[in-house]
Amino acid sequence: MEPLAGRARMADYTAPVLDELYFYLTEGCNLACCHCWLAPRLDPAGEKYPSLPVELFETAISEAERLGLRRVKLTGGEPLLHPDFERLLEIVRRAGLGLTMETNGVLCTPHLATEMARCFQPFVSVSIDGADAETHEEIRGVPGSFEAATRAVGELAAAGLEPQIIFTVMRSNTHQLDDVVGMAERLGAGSVKFNVVQPTARGERLHRDGQTPGIGELIDLGRRVEQVIAPESDLTVVFDLPLAFHSLRLVATGDGCGVCGIKHILGVLPSGHYALCGIGEKVPELVFGQVGVDELEVIWREHPVVLALREGLPDRLTGVCSRCLMRHCCLGTCIAQNYYSSGDLWEPYWFCDQAEKEGLFPISRLATA
Repeated sequence: MEPLAGRARMADYTAPVLDELYFYLTEGCNLACCHCWLAPRLDPAGEKYPSLPVELFETAISEAERLGLRRVKLTGGEPLLHPDFERLLEIVRRAGLGLTMETNGVLCTPHLATEMARCFQPFVSVSIDGADAETHEEIRGVPGSFEAATRAVGELAAAGLEPQIIFTVMRSNTHQLDDVVGMAERLGAGSVKFNVVQPTARGERLHRDGQTPGIGELIDLGRRVEQVIAPESDLTVVFDLPLAFHSLRLVATGDGCGVCGIKHILGVLPSGHYALCGIGEKVPELVFGQVGVDELEVIWREHPVVLALREGLPDRLTGVCSRCLMRHCCLGTCIAQNYYSSGDLWEPYWFCDQAEKEGLFPISRLATA
């Protein structure tokens, strides 16, 4: 494991803008999803486990605004379990910040949908892992969650939003990709994003037990989504593979090809600690300080991990990532996952590494010697 601890040094340059804070609002969740990369504890009513105090939420935003904050992401656990969720929205609106929301939709109401729509540049995604209740609820672990999630998409659309449906691909639901896009169209969604299960927390078991498609299967599914399913829909439809596995057309337009803005984001955990992202709940070395105790500007400008990422990406990446022509765009795809898997910030992303070992990494995306 590469050491992360050490004496912070003063940065003698201008730090990049802290564009977005990711708030992981709750330690609990009202669903028990078999693939969750954070594995929050089941808390149907949101009363068992802590939520981020409102005053710490407001303090983090206030300090981040001085560093250029433009947006916040509210996620969980399940963010709608937070007992003061509407107060958080009001703080976001008052600050004039853009809003990104990730929810399972179970607790969404027309009123909450309207409140989210009142924020600046709102973007809300709802996780739905099947085109029917049986498939979705086998994955999500709670009866009735499919009806609630689909209803939430309709309520968000009625409030004037263009919600995204996030669908995590497993062996049990790969046959429903077309059906989910059709469902999204009927519900009034604006986009569909197909996610790959990450080998983190509960996802590790799914990978180990063979419940996730293999690398070759995922590449084929991504190609089918890009070449067949997406062109037939008026929605934005994307399969979230590393950039090297997308067509140059899609990469050039940026249409659905999202990358982690690792150099411009920071996470805030339910405990009130700053971290790389939610991975800080699983990896203590990627926790950087505490809201209200440690000054955010000092963390952002001087913390050794933050500085290492800022100065080391993408040149310190190893393995196939060091040779990939997309490395300056994707920056290792997910540094949090890389560290979780290997204890090294610079290890190659698991998907790309495995693809190369199986002879499936696109040769055209590799630099020649």
